[in-house]
Amino acid sequence: MIGVPSSSPFRRVWPGLVAAVVSSIAVLGVGLTAGPAAGATATGPAAVGHPVPAGVAAPGTERSGATPPAPTAPPTTPDTSPFPPGAPTNVTASQVRTGSVTLTWTAAKPGCCAIVGYDITYYMAFDDVVMSASVGNVTTTTISNYIGAGRQYSFRISARDSVGHRSTSSDALTVVTPVTDTGPDTTPPSAPQNLTIGDVTDSTATLSWSPSTDDVGVRGYNVYRFDGWFTSVVVATVPVTTYTVTLPTSTPLRNLFYVRAKDAVGNVSIASNTVTAPTTSTPPTPPTPPPSTCRVTYQNQSEWQDGFVAVVTVQNTAATPVDGWTLTFGLRGDQQITSAWNATVSQSGATVTARNVDWNRVLAANGSASFGMQGRWNASNAPPTGFVLNGSPCTIG
Repeated sequence: MIGVPSSSPFRRVWPGLVAAVVSSIAVLGVGLTAGPAAGATATGPAAVGHPVPAGVAAPGTERSGATPPAPTAPPTTPDTSPFPPGAPTNVTASQVRTGSVTLTWTAAKPGCCAIVGYDITYYMAFDDVVMSASVGNVTTTTISNYIGAGRQYSFRISARDSVGHRSTSSDALTVVTPVTDTGPDTTPPSAPQNLTIGDVTDSTATLSWSPSTDDVGVRGYNVYRFDGWFTSVVVATVPVTTYTVTLPTSTPLRNLFYVRAKDAVGNVSIASNTVTAPTTSTPPTPPTPPPSTCRVTYQNQSEWQDGFVAVVTVQNTAATPVDGWTLTFGLRGDQQITSAWNATVSQSGATVTARNVDWNRVLAANGSASFGMQGRWNASNAPPTGFVLNGSPCTIG
């Protein structure tokens, strides 16, 4: 016999979250609880009244000659039997479809009183909402509310008896729904096993796992990052059983990874175990560079097709003299230096190095020296935009 369940979702708390997040769950759990699903019987809140003093008629009953109401019977003493039902066993999924899961189980053993029904709780993996359904005294039922294609769910069942006792829950049953009910492939791959994390550097870590199997063939693996709350993000899809992840910076939530196998039509497996990855430390703020102590002016004194003459002036803006100087800069065009004066100039690729000659070796405080260069060019004679004097960057102008 198949029972007809009534379902409603509520939120659950993920273990291991920081205290601030746990505190917020208590608020969210009240504000975000969804209403009952279609077909569920909803009961409104009971009316709340104030006690009426002895001898005073209750509001709305004042009527001349009215017969006072008969006293109500005292409430029944609650059952205090220490014998609740046993937990249901052998929970299996006899049918799993894109929009429903049919559960079958072995009936619970009664405690003090007769079994009258079963309560089912279930949730989608890596989400914080728990759904519930209640059925009569049956051992099979089909759950369809809040079930979607290609998703993983875990189910637990508890028994209740005629006086309101409830058993402990059964062992969890985990299933994954297919993405199609009509073929050609409705069987998801097996779950990846033994997910581990290793080869950890300052910014990366390598995930590895055992391969999955499938009745047709495994096409690849989805790698997910999970924040420990309710958000999973696919960070990669790979054809092999390893993947190197980039470690995020410090986060107030958790930093978990898991893997699912997938086949050619898009069916995904039950998720692997999760692993916790470290986070990178916040990079230190680079030190403020010291103020520049030199200024360079570069001027194309003359330019013609395939040739140019440039004059470079180096000024020492420090309060102390510079005894011996070397200026380096990079050419932005395809210039080739052919000769120079007032400095010893060499070129390696686009990098030019100019060194003092004897008579301008010392740059006095706020003093300067100029040298000239002649060269050829073909495509571009763009002037350089960066100069370094004795290892320190210079301002331009």
